[in-house]
Amino acid sequence: MPTLSRASTTDMEVTSIRLEKELKDSLKAIAGNRGYQALIREILWAYVEQQSGTPSGTLQQQDIRATIPATAERAERCLVTGQAIAPGESMLLGLTPQGALVPICKTAAESTAP
Repeated sequence: MPTLSRASTTDMEVTSIRLEKELKDSLKAIAGNRGYQALIREILWAYVEQQSGTPSGTLQQQDIRATIPATAERAERCLVTGQAIAPGESMLLGLTPQGALVPICKTAAESTAP
């Protein structure tokens, strides 16, 4: 899961949440060295972005697992370059490690092709 930089921990509010021990242990195992709280924040941000339909941040090209050709039905923004994608323009849908499909401009994919 890519790490999207959001805010310093000093700028965050403390929130208490109750988790089942098994869930917390599983999150710790998945998170590894980066820590399970950072993983929980990434999961929550991904959910918020998915529900709002407006992904924020950027991804690295190596974070994209697969691409699917597509045509933009509305204005989008490439999550690799930040470039605008106009309605009707050819683009790609990139599959993230979390299973989300995100807009990617063709120039981003072409600039990293072998």
